Amino acid sequence: MKDEIITVRITESDKTLDVLVYRKTEHKIEVMVGEGIHSTKCELGPTANKLAYAGNVMGREIVYERSTQQVHEDIEAAKPSTRQR
Repeated sequence: MKDEIITVRITESDKTLDVLVYRKTEHKIEVMVGEGIHSTKCELGPTANKLAYAGNVMGREIVYERSTQQVHEDIEAAKPSTRQR
């Protein structure tokens, strides 16, 4: 199984950061920020308008700029086919 890396934006500085996805559902995305002993887990939840996911890590807001619908489609596309042949 390949690790999924997503790019989030730090709203304070407008810089982007690649983070490791720990768990991903339509209702929340858990990510690991950093590497090794300096890593921190962060939970991203959908924004009020459902056009992005946002969370806080060490006092900084990070945003994953994909809608809940897009994330749902990503999850469905990653599922193995269960169709019988």
